[in-house]
Parts: sequence; C-alpha cells; structure tokens
Amino acid sequence: MFLKRPFSLGKLTLPSNVLCAPLAGCSDLPFRRMTVKYRPGLVYCEMVKMDALLHMNPKTLPLLDYEPSMHPIGAQLCGTKPEYAKQCAKIVEDMGFDVVDLNCGCPVDKVTKDGSGSGMLKNPELIGEVIASMVSTVKIPVTVKIRAGWDTDCIVGPQVTKIAEQAGAVAICIHGRTREQGYKGPANWDYIRECKQVAKNILVIGNGDIFDAESAERIFIHTGCDAILLSRGTMGQPWLIEDIYRHLSGEPAIEYTPLHIRDAFLEHLEHIVSYKDPHKAVLDLRRVGCWFLRSIHGARALRETINRSKSVDEVRAMIENYPWHDCAIGKEVVNAEC
Repeated sequence: MFLKRPFSLGKLTLPSNVLCAPLAGCSDLPFRRMTVKYRPGLVYCEMVKMDALLHMNPKTLPLLDYEPSMHPIGAQLCGTKPEYAKQCAKIVEDMGFDVVDLNCGCPVDKVTKDGSGSGMLKNPELIGEVIASMVSTVKIPVTVKIRAGWDTDCIVGPQVTKIAEQAGAVAICIHGRTREQGYKGPANWDYIRECKQVAKNILVIGNGDIFDAESAERIFIHTGCDAILLSRGTMGQPWLIEDIYRHLSGEPAIEYTPLHIRDAFLEHLEHIVSYKDPHKAVLDLRRVGCWFLRSIHGARALRETINRSKSVDEVRAMIENYPWHDCAIGKEVVNAEC
C-alpha cells in the first residue's frame, strides 16, 4: 500500500521509496557500505558546505567519497548563495552523483549562524532562489530537506513546499520538528501532512522518529507522504531498511539476536579500518560502538572498555571474546543526529 518498488524521483528511477538521510558526522563511506547492503531507494553522503566545496577544501572532499555499489546516491549542499549553489550543483553532478539536495534543516549553531541550514527557514524566498539556481544548471534531480519551521511561531513548511515546487525541486523532505526543538520531544507528523496537502507535483518525503518498521507504516498512514527518509534509526541497525520492506510487504519479521549485533559491529569495524587511519578508526569505533550496543542489555562493560581502548586490535578482540550469549536485546533510542 505504501511501499513503492521501483520509485520515480523526477526522471530518476530508484529501487524504492525508503531512503537514507545524510547524517553529518555519521553517514560516511563505511556507514554507507553497511546500509547499501539492504538496498535502500537512495543514500546520501554527509552534508558539505558550498564555499568549502568550491575551494576544494581537503577536509570536505572526503565527505563525498562513494563507491559504484552505492548508486543511486545523493550529495547534500549547505549554503545561502545562489551562485555558489549553481557551481556546487554542477560539481557534484560531474562527480557522478544521481541527486543533489539543498540542506535547509540542520539545526546546529555553527551552521545556522550564517543563515545556512535551518537558518534559511527565516527567508523562504531565498530557498526558492537557491533551488532555482541549482535546477537551471544540472540535469539530475534537485531536492530540498527542511524542518517544519524555525520555531512554533514560524512554521513555514507548507510555504516552502510551494516555493520549492515552483523553483523546480522534484521532492521536499520535511523533518517533523522545528529548529528550536533540536531533537527534543516527538516529531510532529502533522507538519508533514500539511505539506503534502499543499503539494501539487512535488513529492513529499516524511522524516522524523522512524525507528522501526511499525513507525514507518504509521508515518505513511498519518501523512500520506510519497516516501520516507530514515535517519537516526539506521545507526547501529542498518537492517531497518529490510525490516520496513518486510513489514510493508506483509512478510514475517526477522528476529535478531545479540550475535547478529556482534557480527554487524565487526563488519562495520572492518569497513572503518579499511578506510581510515588507525587513530581515527579507534575514535570512530567508540562512537559506532554506542550505536550497536545501545540496545544490548548486558553490554555496558563492553561499551566502557571500548571507550578506553587504544587500538583497533584491542577493540576487535573485545567484541569477539565478549560473552554475547549472556546478553539480551531491548529497545533504546539514539540521542544524536545532525
């Protein structure tokens, strides 16, 4: 009823309408190696600042690393200048990306202080100008991701939906929280539904609080959205994509065990080790370990020892030798997303 396989995004055909979000500081190449196994409709690289991309900042370019197996793949740009947007959209198109997205949703201060990210919600007309600039330059689909508004006194989702459609965007993703909320409190899916009600041709993608297959079904029912964007829910459980496919197709759910979590953690570890230098790999494993272990009852000691680890070999040995048979799986929601 809700799952569409395949799914059209403008002239681009995607495997499905279950998409994976750009997550700053999280959805790097190792992360995406894990998620593409489950064949999402689209994955995004991490957000990049337009000015940094134009200057070919050596810290920015690795954010756009991808492999052929990751197609279809999108790049997400953050910035307020239409001319910069035009040039950057062309750069990512020439790099082989299938979609280019404008970020109007990032809530962190270091992004919004110059009016970028969700700061653009204070100037909806500028969003349209930036989108139009991108659309005029590239042949790949242009999309935009927003929050419902800056705060509850400035809910601009429906207005931006109309502006984005007129500017030529093929889809708009609405996160059901305001910038003021950050990630506190539940996402308000009513905001997404209101955007869908004013949309004519532009596709509306729902985002926020999709942590399991049941919530994926509920957001489709509640909002009438055309697609969904998974974010924090894929941290430590990349199989969420498959869970949703099975649930929406009426197939039985897969029962996961602590050993399944262990194997996935070890697989993610190897992807990190093959991509990053040893020091950065250890730091990443501390962060990634929190994702995989947050739902494991009985893994607190493992979490703590990983956070004190000094080498990848030490982390690997800890994971392999831990008494996983003494653990159980519960539920816990991850607390951070960019």
